[in-house]
Amino acid sequence: MISIQEVTKRFQDKKKSITALNHVSFSIKKGETVGLLGENGAGKTTLLRSIATLLQPTEGSILVDQIDTKVNPSAVKSKIGVLFGGETGLYERLTARENLEYFATLYGLGKHETKVRIDDLAKMFGMRDYLDRKVGGFSKGMRQKVAIARTIIHNPDIILFDEPTTGLDITSSNVFRQLVHQLKNEGKTICFSSHIMEEVSMLCDSVAMIHKGELIHHGSLEQLYQLEGSRDLNYIFMSKLIRGGDKYAS
Repeated sequence: MISIQEVTKRFQDKKKSITALNHVSFSIKKGETVGLLGENGAGKTTLLRSIATLLQPTEGSILVDQIDTKVNPSAVKSKIGVLFGGETGLYERLTARENLEYFATLYGLGKHETKVRIDDLAKMFGMRDYLDRKVGGFSKGMRQKVAIARTIIHNPDIILFDEPTTGLDITSSNVFRQLVHQLKNEGKTICFSSHIMEEVSMLCDSVAMIHKGELIHHGSLEQLYQLEGSRDLNYIFMSKLIRGGDKYAS
């Protein structure tokens, strides 16, 4: 479903070149849920933005459902839903409903389908009480719920989440986790970054660990647990960083 092939991304900062991703390669199967792990600045968001066609790799290629993100970004965008941490993409002067209607229109949904989707999502996320209020007065958690609903309003096959539970309280975080379980049952392909190891352990089939722009591990969680002799993902992750990943593992 998603094939990442020798992807390198460099940014030019004045006279200095910064390598955010360095020859990263791995694939995500259809219907798989992958957790993207790494410290702040490791390259997780750069990778997600590259998959979403918001950035182009300096080298290498990314195929989404066999479509090259460089060659046909519009076709890729129609297949994915994207939510980046701290960027809700909502219009504050519009109500939550009006925001969702606007994004539904961008994705070509009809009026009836839009109404049904909004009603379903409002019920799922407990947004009915403020669905017709302007987003400008919302709390961070309320905005995040609407942003997640906006991400999946068009029922995409592939969903990319960057720190999706940022700003959510315990109840709202549980709603998100239930949503992921539902999306998995529907056969959706999901890739999300998170610092919450419990969340990754609970929701993901596999993990991809990135450190300083390099992929240091990719594989199923069960294989990782067996390899490391532990089911403590936080311990395993820190151990991988110390050892430098699979290349230097003893």
